[in-house]
Amino acid sequence: MAQQLGTEARPLRVAIVGAGPAGFYAAEALLKQKDLVLTVDFFNRFPTPFGLVREGVAPDHQSIKSVTRIYDKIAADPRVRYFGNVTFGVDVLHEDLKVLYDQIIYAVGAQTDRRMNIPGEDLAGSYPATAFVGWYNGHPDYRDLDFDLNHERVVVVGNGNVAMDVTRILVTNPDELAKTDMADYAVEALRASKVREVVLLGRRGPAQAAFTNAELKEFGELEDVQVAIDPADLDLDADSITALAEDKIAARNVEMLRAYAARTDWAGSKTIRMCFLTSPVEILGADGHVVGVKLERNQLVSDGRGGLRAKGTGAFESLECGMVLRSVGYRGVPLKGVPFDEASYTIMNVAGRVTHASSGEPIEGEYVVGWAKRGPSGVIGTNKPDAASTVAAMVEDVASLPGIDDANRDPARVLALLEVRKPEYVSYAGWKKLDAYELAQGAAQGRPRLKVTRVADMLDVIRNS
Repeated sequence: MAQQLGTEARPLRVAIVGAGPAGFYAAEALLKQKDLVLTVDFFNRFPTPFGLVREGVAPDHQSIKSVTRIYDKIAADPRVRYFGNVTFGVDVLHEDLKVLYDQIIYAVGAQTDRRMNIPGEDLAGSYPATAFVGWYNGHPDYRDLDFDLNHERVVVVGNGNVAMDVTRILVTNPDELAKTDMADYAVEALRASKVREVVLLGRRGPAQAAFTNAELKEFGELEDVQVAIDPADLDLDADSITALAEDKIAARNVEMLRAYAARTDWAGSKTIRMCFLTSPVEILGADGHVVGVKLERNQLVSDGRGGLRAKGTGAFESLECGMVLRSVGYRGVPLKGVPFDEASYTIMNVAGRVTHASSGEPIEGEYVVGWAKRGPSGVIGTNKPDAASTVAAMVEDVASLPGIDDANRDPARVLALLEVRKPEYVSYAGWKKLDAYELAQGAAQGRPRLKVTRVADMLDVIRNS
């Protein structure tokens, strides 16, 4: 009779696909299980860990990035290994992990953006905000994009924190950005930028905006920037007024917006224009390039579920601009061999247990955390309780799991596989060499770090350190 899983005789073997916040919080919750003997292996597409903390958090929000100190402590646990520069579905397959691990956690986030599905969305000069964020953060997939900033006006579609971030970056003094870990090429491009106005479009009203008080407060503190808001946009309907009484964040947002609209001392050569109850219905082009947007005025109507949705009024106007950035939400992408819900763009699951696409029954030993589990909602810290709830399900399932064949339980089996499939995998020690190099390069310029932005260059640094 086989020994019970999670004991000295049969340590629980866990694989985590993805090394962003959700994955690290899942590892942390697992390592805290005092009654389980286990090991955890991370598999991550890039040599660099931390996901959106490195590649998504705005460079002028350095304090948020300090959370990586917690992840460093998790990775330092002798029960944890990190395999960077390893792509799931290419270098290691679903069937490989099923043979080598008792439990698999998918922590892959939501890697792409939602579309607006309007005419002109694919014109040159129309981009997802995620691409712009990735570009200025040195994300290897986006670092070679060429954003044309030789236009005075940019339109940003969306009212969440990402929309606020890209708006703020476009009008921030480049000398301030040069003090951050923003990619060098992005700093130089923003120095040459001719953008003087960013128009931020929200399809619903100010009471429904998804940005935080902190993000909105920053707008009022930007050097040489004025914030323009039509006071008429701040006249709330009865339903919105009622909703504010139960939402302190939204109430504070509206309070700040009214203060901005009433200010008479604005001064600055750049403008952030915040528009509500407005949707783009077409991106206008000439010779294949963005030249403007056609906008429709909205009104709020009941969605039948206690909420409010935007409905077009049939009143249109056009606005000239040279670039459009859409920030209307993220979406996950399917993983090879893993059931995927095309409606919610998440991995099919019930309370973190991955389920069969046909029967809806849990798949033995497979789990999901973070945005891939619940959709793109919440902040970095939201992933901690989310991961803990999935780990609770994993612990509950251990007693009933048969576990992998003991012949495959040796951790060296994974190393042997990678030596064949991806010999240039990066360990956590390898990442720390790159980390030290980036920190040293940044310190020489009085900056928090200077990122290496190409995978080949990352591997060179690691080899030569």
